[in-house]
Amino acid sequence: MHLAVLVMVGTLLHGCMGPSGATVVTGLTEPKQIRFVTVVKPDLEEGVGGWQVSCIHIRLTRSGTGESFLCRFGIEMPVRNREGPVSVPLAQRVASERINETAYSVLGSATPASPLGVLCETLKGALAPRIAGSIVGAMMTYRCHKDTVPVEFGDFVL
Repeated sequence: MHLAVLVMVGTLLHGCMGPSGATVVTGLTEPKQIRFVTVVKPDLEEGVGGWQVSCIHIRLTRSGTGESFLCRFGIEMPVRNREGPVSVPLAQRVASERINETAYSVLGSATPASPLGVLCETLKGALAPRIAGSIVGAMMTYRCHKDTVPVEFGDFVL
């Protein structure tokens, strides 16, 4: 049986221009908001293996025009790698931390003229190595696995 959960949450990211002209980013993802689905059970005899996946959607919105863009990506992690088990709470915590730090870094440098699609691609490009560097075998994917239901996080408003 596959777990399919859609969680609607408050604002993930909200941006406005601060005194220095930089975009101020507030909000964050909580680990429990990220839902992982095990799509491959680990082989207990081998000691490694198994695969868990999650689908993330972050809405980027321009306040002046209402223009909106849904930034979509997946996060995939082993259930057990050579370093040991990767529990769902660990996968959730790592994914949440990497998404938050990447969003603050990338979106904090945005301007009201920044194209939303470009911001999304920049966010994904910066997130991929951070996810891969956190847990052996983990990766950010540009498409969500077919067995996941997207978790949508609120707006980053420019």
